[in-house]
Amino acid sequence: MANQDAKRLEQLAAEAQYRTQRLALYRARLYGGRAHDRVRLAELQRGSDEAKARLRRARAGEAEPPPA
Repeated sequence: MANQDAKRLEQLAAEAQYRTQRLALYRARLYGGRAHDRVRLAELQRGSDEAKARLRRARAGEAEPPPA
């Protein structure tokens, strides 16, 4: 069970890192003038925030909330 928990934490950390990097890349494109979709920026921000929250909850040992 502990091995599965460690693997799940590793997956959540990788997802949070990936989403944060995607957000940073899109912001760079936005500031560079190559992107202009503020809705997409908001979606990426929300995804990054949610992934970080899932990782924090998992590290704290809290249960995942039901999907909305």
